[in-house]
Amino acid sequence: MSFAQKARYNFMKDLGAPALMWLRQSQRKKRPRKPNPYLGPPLKCAGRLREIMTRHYYLSRFSKGAKPVAWVTSGAPVELLRVFDFYTIYPENHGALCGAQKKGPEICSEAEKKGYHPDLCSYARIDLGHAFSGKTPAGRLPRPDLLFCANNICQTVLYWYKELSYYWNIPLIIFDTPYNFQDIREKDIEYMVCQFEEMIPELERISGCKYSHDRFMKIIGIARESASTWGRVLATMKHRPAPISIFDAFVHLAPIVSLRGLPIALDYYRILLDELEERVAKGIGAVTNESKRLMWDNIAVWFKLRDWSLLFAERGLNFVAATYTNAWAETIHYLDEMSPFESMARAYSLVVLNNSLNYRLKLMEQMIRDYQVDGLVILSLRSCKPYSVGQYDLRRLLGERLGIKSVVIESDMTDFRAYSEEQTRTRLEAFFEALEV
Repeated sequence: MSFAQKARYNFMKDLGAPALMWLRQSQRKKRPRKPNPYLGPPLKCAGRLREIMTRHYYLSRFSKGAKPVAWVTSGAPVELLRVFDFYTIYPENHGALCGAQKKGPEICSEAEKKGYHPDLCSYARIDLGHAFSGKTPAGRLPRPDLLFCANNICQTVLYWYKELSYYWNIPLIIFDTPYNFQDIREKDIEYMVCQFEEMIPELERISGCKYSHDRFMKIIGIARESASTWGRVLATMKHRPAPISIFDAFVHLAPIVSLRGLPIALDYYRILLDELEERVAKGIGAVTNESKRLMWDNIAVWFKLRDWSLLFAERGLNFVAATYTNAWAETIHYLDEMSPFESMARAYSLVVLNNSLNYRLKLMEQMIRDYQVDGLVILSLRSCKPYSVGQYDLRRLLGERLGIKSVVIESDMTDFRAYSEEQTRTRLEAFFEALEV
């Protein structure tokens, strides 16, 4: 690592980033947003979230040469990379940012020009398109020294990261998680622990840092507490009225995905939880007239968040639960500093997408009861086949067992070329009528 690059990074961290935050905050004060009659007051800590994520992407521009840089899949055990001081970038989080900025089709097309099929995951197409063209609303992303992926969420990430590894001629480390058809087996735990142990010499070589078990234990503790606090944030939506909606949670998910294992994520979720508990005590809801409570299944449709939050809020409908946001809290209780490798193997291999449909059915049943859900919106994603497979069976079984009203809508999470406004509105209007019966 270069001394000059480290000095530049530290200068930007200590002076450049605070100056940028001050400038952006002063600009926002000049553009106050008019309150919406259907939505509760905005979260006060939302400005803090913008600062954290803006700072994260801003400093990434100066990280190359100052720190080892890794691009990481959302389901990968990033805690191990934290020991070696990697600056981590999450392409899925960057894809969500591109989707929210309505840049998905433009960047996806850069990958499609190279022959990648439009049915490929749009996160992958955005990432590959960015690699080929440099296009991004984040300004600039650092070229990685390492690619780190886990196949606990899908197999696409494996082939996607192999393409990047070949394109840039850089190392790829894969964490292979055996699929759980029923209960996890001890042989599977041993297999995953061996992988972690084999990763350490390679991570030492790439980063130039030595492994510290004491530091690893501390990072595991921070990650567990951060995700546990995130779980408590989500649990505030069990109250009536719910102090936030899932549309809010989709946005506030960013630190637990991108900054997991760092103190800043834990600090932020403590601030968010305090504000939500205050709103619960005062009876402040995310929707001003919450009449029905809904559950969301699948990833967010990033280019429709604002539109749909208003569409549902106008009818007194609030999303209070989602399998997607729950994924970063559901297995975190397994993490244990005293057995970091074994506990991390359990936490990362037992996530919902690495389990059977029967597991997912039971999870959704429990969430519907816990959050007093009246209706279910299922997103069938063109981009994410592992998340979308079996959804019609889940819909039927939940209807038979719980009598829950539901609707299936179709879209992509970032590429609005795969979205039909007319078809979606027709299905949702029928769903709204069913809820009123």
